[in-house]
Amino acid sequence: MPQETLRTSRIEARITPDALAIVKRAAELEGRSVSDFVVSAAQEAAHRTIEETGIIRLSSEDQRRFVDLLLNPPPLPPALVRAKEAYAQLFGTQ
Repeated sequence: MPQETLRTSRIEARITPDALAIVKRAAELEGRSVSDFVVSAAQEAAHRTIEETGIIRLSSEDQRRFVDLLLNPPPLPPALVRAKEAYAQLFGTQ
């Protein structure tokens, strides 16, 4: 028999009777308890939110600009050239 995960933490929320009726109906349609349905839905929403924060969305114009800068980078400013040379002298790399 597989070991069940212990549920030791608790979440409380207040919702309207209409919202509760919808959640109860959805849980019933999936053959789950309201608690299980709410926890699962919250976890899915949390995962989706976390994933979306790692995605950068650019307009078509910004995408073209980004690729153009990658393929044709601007020349390094003099201060950065000096810093690169100083780094190469200190660490013996290019």
